[in-house]
Amino acid sequence: MVKNKMDCLCCWSLSKPFYLLLFLFSFPLMIASAAFNLSTISFDEGYSPLFGDGNLVRSPNGRTARLLLDRFTGAGFISSKMYKYGFFSANIKLPGDYTAGLCVAFYTSNGDVFEKTHDELDFEFLGNTEGKPWRFQTNLYGNGSTSRGREERYRLWFDPSKQFHRFYIDDVPIREVIRSEEMGGEYPSKPMSLYATIWDASNWATSGGKYKVNYKYAPFVSEFKDFVLEGCPSDPIEEFPSVECYESYSRLESADYATITRRQRSAMRKFRQRYMYYSYCYDSLRYPVPPPECVVIPSEKDRFRNTGRLRFGGSHQGRKRRSRRRGRVQVSSIEYDPDV
Repeated sequence: MVKNKMDCLCCWSLSKPFYLLLFLFSFPLMIASAAFNLSTISFDEGYSPLFGDGNLVRSPNGRTARLLLDRFTGAGFISSKMYKYGFFSANIKLPGDYTAGLCVAFYTSNGDVFEKTHDELDFEFLGNTEGKPWRFQTNLYGNGSTSRGREERYRLWFDPSKQFHRFYIDDVPIREVIRSEEMGGEYPSKPMSLYATIWDASNWATSGGKYKVNYKYAPFVSEFKDFVLEGCPSDPIEEFPSVECYESYSRLESADYATITRRQRSAMRKFRQRYMYYSYCYDSLRYPVPPPECVVIPSEKDRFRNTGRLRFGGSHQGRKRRSRRRGRVQVSSIEYDPDV
């Protein structure tokens, strides 16, 4: 039986040898589970509390975790193991009503192990004023390259906070990042842990910091369930993986989510044309010369010509236990606000 509930399935696919795929699905639980034939785990089988004390609430059966933000603290959890390759996902339900200033993040990082050379892959859901839709952004850092953000922002085509069912199926990848010589050492390459957090990002998340978190609406609750950790745990200091991991990598390479079909690539291109409204490759204020891995498409350049005045929070490193800390602002001019 399919439940009448709207879910957002957020997925990372870190594939061997050198590329990663980002997926975002919105569809019912039973269909989501069947999409890639993956089994789910309980919270305790794969995760541990990170911060927030009582603001991390697990269900009695251990299959669901809620992260709350109030005026005192946010909350977060972390995977019990680190992974170099794999498929990682969760069904996520976001807060509703007034959510300006909120950031709900589902990301991978190894900042606790490699403080100066950490890698990071981000899904960040950004709240909005009441009646306006959530947005989300993706980003990555490699080898400590936190001075060079590679953000893309997108509009959600559904309301991730509603309790009703919309029969919508979409196995479309939204972003592909291929390792190239141009990126050099700035491509994520070391084992990472998976994180989920909710925190106050008032100074940048909504209209460049114009709209703040309003704690009159607290607590803000995000819900995570149907956890998937499909990969082989890795020791971050080991140079070569174990025999068991080689077998796991072979299985991952043959999985449906490890490659993009011609149909998916066409659908990804259409998605990005319709829903992506910011790309770092076309932000001439931040990067007068586009980063070397960018392929500038004239039609896209014209479409994004006025979107270079957003604010970003930077790396998640150092935020985890100070959930209301104001993130690093990279751009301060807000003459034009493409977030609206």
